[in-house]
Amino acid sequence: MLITGATLADGRVRDVRIGDDGRIDAVAEGLGADAGERVLEARGRHLLPGAVDVHVHFREPGGSHKETWASGSRSAAAGGVTTVVDQPNTSPPTVDGDGFDEKAALAAESLVDYGINGGVTADWDPESLFDRPLFALGEVFLADSTGDMGIDADLFADALDEATARDVPVTVHAEDATLFDESALDGDLGGIGTAATADAWSAYRTAEAEIAAVERALATAADRDARVHVAHTSTPEAVDAVSEARADGASATCEVTPHHLFLSRERARSLGTFGRMNPPLRSEERREALFARLAEGAVDVVATDHAPHTVAEKRQGLADAPSGVPGVETLYPLLLESARKGELSLERVRDVAAANPASAFGLDRKGRVAEGYDADLVLVDTAGSREIEAAALHSACAWTPFEGLRGVFPEVTLVRGEVVYERDPATGAASFGEAVGRNVRES
Repeated sequence: MLITGATLADGRVRDVRIGDDGRIDAVAEGLGADAGERVLEARGRHLLPGAVDVHVHFREPGGSHKETWASGSRSAAAGGVTTVVDQPNTSPPTVDGDGFDEKAALAAESLVDYGINGGVTADWDPESLFDRPLFALGEVFLADSTGDMGIDADLFADALDEATARDVPVTVHAEDATLFDESALDGDLGGIGTAATADAWSAYRTAEAEIAAVERALATAADRDARVHVAHTSTPEAVDAVSEARADGASATCEVTPHHLFLSRERARSLGTFGRMNPPLRSEERREALFARLAEGAVDVVATDHAPHTVAEKRQGLADAPSGVPGVETLYPLLLESARKGELSLERVRDVAAANPASAFGLDRKGRVAEGYDADLVLVDTAGSREIEAAALHSACAWTPFEGLRGVFPEVTLVRGEVVYERDPATGAASFGEAVGRNVRES
């Protein structure tokens, strides 16, 4: 395939040739089409590397009514995500070799490339787990969330030692449950679903609980020379803690989510339980400061923590509804909309969505539009902004917390040169390709 006249994130206009092996053969001006070669005319549109979302929950095994590898990867492809990393809190959890094998068999239905993380519980089996092509260890839960996989400080230290001995990075869900404010759930929590008082969840799982847990996790990791990645940092203070640890020589990175960048306690009161997640939404002041950290370069990665639940499951009272929101399909669209409005540069969007996560986790052929890299590519008209509507998205959960916000959606998504998603910008008609996804630790 030859893509002609594409504008790259840095503003250069180039042709891109994709070889039969699914890698980029050339990025240059004036490439001519070979006989029989498919030509994709990209003039006036941007060509970006496919996003690498290092934090998704595709719910299989055990939760296929919420999401499947097929539906989740379709949603990813439609949003320009070409690699996803699934977390271990499924049923059964991915805490041993058998659990990994069961999930890997289901992942064969994925349209996009993937990694599978391993989890830590009191009865995990590191020997069999690390014998598998694991992407990373984690997310390791320092407080309970969906799946009740919270562990204590001693087990966390042991897990770091096991991973470090095998040169495997560790991703951490850092909250300190001893700093949760139980009294926040004692008052009137409102009704069910959107009538619930979602702000009480933010008051309950305090910002201080995250900040303290991040600082402690970083210190424990530094003592063991462990590579640690802090998941879904929701406060600017936690981002600063990671930056400071790295300045002191630690191997540490952090991610933030679109919901913590674009939603806040003040902005999302109407969401009710559909705005309940862990860690929770923060104040508008903290959201603005977190976005500033993103723009300034302190944030390494934007990942979605795509955690779908059905509408019926969410339509409960605040104390009973499960935590989590979908987001894999709206990662690039929301960031690209920010670039369209001048809040972020396209190069910054490219880096936090693709180049940085690939680099942080050692994916040497992902995250760049350059010769020798996998042809994981996204073609997008950066002027083509539209409202985000759940009815137009592809997750099985059939809702989005970003309803009514605007996003810039891809027209074409390729995984290793294979078209896995294509949308006609004139009619909106979309089609999907075959399940070509591979485990990135095996390819």
